[in-house]
Amino acid sequence: MALNTPRLEIRNLTRVYDGRVVVDDVSLSIQPGQVTCLLGPSGCGKSTTLRMIAGVDMQDSGQIYVDGALICDTVFRIPPERRQIGLMFQDFALFPHLSVFENVAFGLKGSREDKTARVRALLGRVGLERFENAYPHELSGGEQQRVALARALAPKPRIMLMDEPFSGLDNRLRDDIRDETLDILKQEDTAVLLVTHEPEEAMRMADEIALMRNGRIVQQGAPYNIYNAPVDKEAVGFFSDINEIRGTVQGALTDTPFGQFLAPGIADGQQVDIIIRPQHFKIDFDRNGKGPNPTVSDGTPARGIVERVRFMGSESLVEFRMDHDGSKLRVTVPNVFMPSVGTALWLTIRRDRCFLFPVT
Repeated sequence: MALNTPRLEIRNLTRVYDGRVVVDDVSLSIQPGQVTCLLGPSGCGKSTTLRMIAGVDMQDSGQIYVDGALICDTVFRIPPERRQIGLMFQDFALFPHLSVFENVAFGLKGSREDKTARVRALLGRVGLERFENAYPHELSGGEQQRVALARALAPKPRIMLMDEPFSGLDNRLRDDIRDETLDILKQEDTAVLLVTHEPEEAMRMADEIALMRNGRIVQQGAPYNIYNAPVDKEAVGFFSDINEIRGTVQGALTDTPFGQFLAPGIADGQQVDIIIRPQHFKIDFDRNGKGPNPTVSDGTPARGIVERVRFMGSESLVEFRMDHDGSKLRVTVPNVFMPSVGTALWLTIRRDRCFLFPVT
């Protein structure tokens, strides 16, 4: 195997059902020890892509490689059980009539001594040594998930495919289990492809995110880059709530209530949307109609009237009706900020956190 050869590489995978293209020319590669998240809304083709890699569904075109060797195209196909690919799903799929030990040992080859050593080593790694004789119904959801992880790792797969494996856990437990799972997979040097529709999960776990929409990968890169340099308005909105301000370009500029914005390379007369996340506003009180505090200098301020306030725990959500056109803006403020409904406040925006896209 050549240096830097991807552990998993898929090239131009396409799948068509009943005349509809479900997966459309998808390509990506994953290195050993790397976690890539295939992120997108339900029905965008994520799970179908996973099934083709696992070998339980057949692509209409494209190739799949493991460590540089072809394992599947439209003619040649290595069966699923010989691909050295582990699978983890939302329902864990544990055998209810088998003990924890027997579930993890299921499918392992070799001597009894070797299998026993491997199972006990894995149960130790997931913190379940004392549960080896227990049955799945006697375990909590988090413990069942760890058994499923141990079973998937038992045959030492080169690749782990994970389809929404944490969605059945409560939020607090989910964070701990995700972190533990990620640590173990990294230690095993396993290439991981995780399917999820939750941006927070992808940001927490992934070395790289492949954002999928309508069967295609529309953007791929490190979480920081995907979040801060989105390819289009839909990509911004998939990761967070957004506010939109529409303008028309004249002379590479567009006027807004918050001042002019540069619109380089966009023709005069073209409409654009300026996208602002709720956390990227600054707020100042209306000082007897004189406008905001002079220390607030991030562009032109615009005045809004508070229409609704909600305390969300770690932040407060404030909804404004803007004076200039009656439009609504949603603003989040860290911690407790509870202005009275009807209060006049001035808003400015962080221009370095705004995104401008032509209206299509």
